[in-house]
Amino acid sequence: MAHARLRSFTFILVAFMLGCNEFMVVGVLSDIARSYHASLSTVGFLVTAFALVYAISTPIITMLTSNWNRYKLLMSLMVVFLIGNTLTAMAPSLTWLLIARVITAFVAGTIISLVNLLVSIITPLDKRPMVMAWVGAGFSIASVIGVPLGTTIATLLSWHDSFWIISGLTVIIFILLAWLTPRETPQVKGRVSEQLTLLKNRQVILGIGIVVAVLSLQYTFYTYVRPLITTVMGFSLTSLNWLLLLLGLMSIIGNEVSGLVAGHNGVRHLPVLFLLMTVLSLLLGPALKNQVTGMAVLALLCIVVVAYGTTTQLVFIAIAEKDYPQSLALATSLPSIFANVGISLGSFTASTTVRFMDLTTVGYVGAVYGILAIIFALLLRKHAGELKLR
Repeated sequence: MAHARLRSFTFILVAFMLGCNEFMVVGVLSDIARSYHASLSTVGFLVTAFALVYAISTPIITMLTSNWNRYKLLMSLMVVFLIGNTLTAMAPSLTWLLIARVITAFVAGTIISLVNLLVSIITPLDKRPMVMAWVGAGFSIASVIGVPLGTTIATLLSWHDSFWIISGLTVIIFILLAWLTPRETPQVKGRVSEQLTLLKNRQVILGIGIVVAVLSLQYTFYTYVRPLITTVMGFSLTSLNWLLLLLGLMSIIGNEVSGLVAGHNGVRHLPVLFLLMTVLSLLLGPALKNQVTGMAVLALLCIVVVAYGTTTQLVFIAIAEKDYPQSLALATSLPSIFANVGISLGSFTASTTVRFMDLTTVGYVGAVYGILAIIFALLLRKHAGELKLR
């Protein structure tokens, strides 16, 4: 039992490590720009490049390596990640830093997909939803604790030291994974074309639609969450960091709710969850006229927009286990792949909206994506009655 708990904790640490590596750059962009005498817009390309490489490489690497021994693959990818992050910490130039970020982005998505796959194989069915939810929470914890910590270290020492700490954490996690990860796991092998048959499944398509719609709604308001807090609601810059911390804590709570929802026939509850999400999105505009109501609606939104995640992850895994066992690795990577699609779509929608309308209208536009999520969830509930998610 203690061994299983430590292994689950190690998997959560992997997500935390990946989250720190991905998000910490945002917190130290100004420091990076100063150190290389570059503009913020130029350095900002690091974030875009990371997301692009992450989205493209994850499905390709996942499918091409699906027949490999999972233990050896995970350990190999961890070594590549360690090299990429250490090169980031050492980077003497912006070009070097860009190459280092591409290396880490190249393997990060496959690492978390492998971890979710191992959770689905190793963890007892009754504990699977909560463990998977907490692995997802690792990213939220990274944004709440890791990013401010990295920013503080960058201020006191240098931004390079922030990434040296991640390298140290990676070494510790590598040792734990080497000890705790099973050397062999059940595996059905298949060609890339055979793995892609998963994407023809109606329930999988609906699940993908849900992921894209929810992330699109989330990033219609989250893209401009800072100006919403300061410019629209009138909070001071001093209060901003504390309020962002509060929203991050709400996301962690949302991951806990996600596990509870998934553990109680989550597919049945998704339409109600998305109805609440849509209503909150519609209420955001009027709520922003007052600081208390505005922050209350933002906090509730941060809980609700992540509370669906474990359910859709388990839907993809259950479908693959039942009808497409050769596609199990691809199934675990679908949420992270299409989350990036939703983030891009939501950010584009938000930026287009504020170009022509007031900042307070982003909630109304986001509600359109909420309605799509409700429709997809109702159709999924109609066709997913036979799935065993627990």
